[in-house]
Amino acid sequence: MKTLILRTKICAAAMSIASLIASPALASDEVIQKSFFPYANSKPTFDGLSVGLVIDQSNVAQFKDIIDPAFFSFIEKGWTSITVGDTSSLDLHQNYIDASAKGYGNVKLGSEVGEINGWQAGRPFPAQPNEEDPRAGEKMAWNYKYGYNWGDSAAISPFYWKYKNMESAKVERTIKFNFHFLNFKGRVNQVPTPEITPNPSDLFRSIYVQVLAPDDVRNTQLLIHRAADDLKRDNSWLYLGFQRRVRRLATGQVTDAFLGSDLMIEDFEGYNGRISDMNWKYKATRYMLMPFFNHNDLTLDSETHEDDEGYQVVAFSGKGGCFPNITWQLRKVYEVEAIPVNESHPISKRVHFMDAQTFTIPRTVSYDRKGTMWKTFTIGQAHPDHHLAANKGSGVSIDDAFSMIDVQANHCTTGQFKGQVDQELSPPSMFSVQHLRATGS
Repeated sequence: MKTLILRTKICAAAMSIASLIASPALASDEVIQKSFFPYANSKPTFDGLSVGLVIDQSNVAQFKDIIDPAFFSFIEKGWTSITVGDTSSLDLHQNYIDASAKGYGNVKLGSEVGEINGWQAGRPFPAQPNEEDPRAGEKMAWNYKYGYNWGDSAAISPFYWKYKNMESAKVERTIKFNFHFLNFKGRVNQVPTPEITPNPSDLFRSIYVQVLAPDDVRNTQLLIHRAADDLKRDNSWLYLGFQRRVRRLATGQVTDAFLGSDLMIEDFEGYNGRISDMNWKYKATRYMLMPFFNHNDLTLDSETHEDDEGYQVVAFSGKGGCFPNITWQLRKVYEVEAIPVNESHPISKRVHFMDAQTFTIPRTVSYDRKGTMWKTFTIGQAHPDHHLAANKGSGVSIDDAFSMIDVQANHCTTGQFKGQVDQELSPPSMFSVQHLRATGS
């Protein structure tokens, strides 16, 4: 009997030890699953909301709780409407998810905003944000910065920006660009992984922009180098085609109107700056209508662009032609507030609505220095499996249309994309000052 009791105690102890050993792994799996597959068990619902429903002036009040304040006001005024689409899971690339799982628990914030330790690749903070954590907003910002936005590299080629008067609907100017993106570190899919070497400047990411038309700004080029150390300032250069010279951009110029548009360089992709340039505050987890859709299911714009592949860009309508003709999904969203550290910054704060699954920023509302709503940014997100054939299986949430509306000036800038996840379009040699000079000469 004593032997049986002893064996029972030993077995119980062994099971307890095994439980202690297994529990972190189980916890990690649960956190990763909730972070990357929020709709695995069920899709969010809201009373009266159904696929195909059109939300306009007549019924928008019913859905006020699931529409951000700026866009609600647009619908309420009759400027636009929302067509509801089915909530779909946009699964990021498995290699990125695996990297996130491998790094879970190893990544820590440093003592200063902009310091992070232990990150190699993937989503650094996949756990649900905690309202009692004073640095939860900062963690959400890192998740965006180290997100799978455009994957390891991609190109928007071509990219059309149209400047529009909202009152007259006149298109004042159209600029045709190529945009290129390249991650030097945290690479999980495109060779080489996990980083490009040599990397003497210790860069994390770079953006290269070239203007194709019209002639007065043709071959204007922008190059941005973002250091791996967030406390180091970006190095940025502008090549002016008409002057045929490269000049370094001063820090303040990233908040100027870029080529006369309604966007700052700092606005690119939702937020194109350092973590350390902002004070971040997590406000809430919400379920909201967000601009996610299947590109190939839309009625598209063949006049602006149609190529040999038959690819057409997203069409626009509504007041001033400032609103993309897309569908919106009810999705899990993190509301995060970003307040500039520099008190002379032209905005007092941005409110970002970050998609919880992809950590893209499909909606941002910006306020001027007096605290009045100034601009509102929509970046439509297309599912890669319903887009160009080359994007299928990439796991990249494709930026597919944008609208930056200056509500004070009654003006907007819209963007129509041909986004391509193809590393051949963005070789590392492209992201250098030497390339600016060689291409411009």
